[in-house]
Amino acid sequence: MAAKRGLDALGYIEREGSPGRVPEAFRPVVAAARERVPDVFGARLHSAYLYGSIPRGTARVGRSDLDLLLALREEPTEADRADARTLDEALDKEFAEIDGAGTLLVGRAQVLSELERHDLGWFVACLCTPLLGEDLAEELPRYRPGTLLARETNGDLALLLPRWRERIAGAVEGTGAGGPAEVALRPLVRYMSRHLVRTGFTLVMPRWNGWTSDLAEMAEVFAAYYPEGGHPRRAAQLREAAVLGREPVGDHDVLRSYVDDLGPWLAAEYARVHGVKKPRP
Repeated sequence: MAAKRGLDALGYIEREGSPGRVPEAFRPVVAAARERVPDVFGARLHSAYLYGSIPRGTARVGRSDLDLLLALREEPTEADRADARTLDEALDKEFAEIDGAGTLLVGRAQVLSELERHDLGWFVACLCTPLLGEDLAEELPRYRPGTLLARETNGDLALLLPRWRERIAGAVEGTGAGGPAEVALRPLVRYMSRHLVRTGFTLVMPRWNGWTSDLAEMAEVFAAYYPEGGHPRRAAQLREAAVLGREPVGDHDVLRSYVDDLGPWLAAEYARVHGVKKPRP
């Protein structure tokens, strides 16, 4: 019998990206990142990775961002984060093919820690494509799409919602009415839409027993299991969020619906089904 989407023949989640899948249009910016990261971080760098649509081969010119994860030999400092922001800004300014660049900094010990085994460790092992250095996936286990993975990856939505409300309020207060507010809110709609769709997907992932990073497919997988339990509109909400995750609009009402309705329901349902993520420092 054929393996489920995203799994190998033994039922483990396959690493989803590869250098060979990087679209031709994005190869110059990837090459620039590969060249500049060691110049910026030097001996502090352990390894570097791509993640997101570019290594998956689904990036769109002028619409997709460049996502980098850098594992440092020690825990990142504020100076490291400032260097990463400078690198991101330079790449975004120089390469019109990307709509922004974002570099996630982590420490090698954190990636390999027991606490992060089924969250950050899984992320590196399954969703990140090696770019430089020794691949930390070699020191991590294989992963199946079970309830432990579901809980540790997305079981903290309830903790995030208050921060989301603060970010929404800050964006509105900082821009005022009209066009600027729409521009400021659009990245929040994209980020929160994607996060909610992925949370809805991992809620049902163990039952579906597969893996995908395609937002539309995630929403459809969720819809296959809900409206059970008397929640017929949740599938429609996830489908709409999947659309907004790719084509965001700076709509304040959308964001309010996320933090006042869909988000709280999803957080409560997640806790009921999978429990709550282990507390982090």
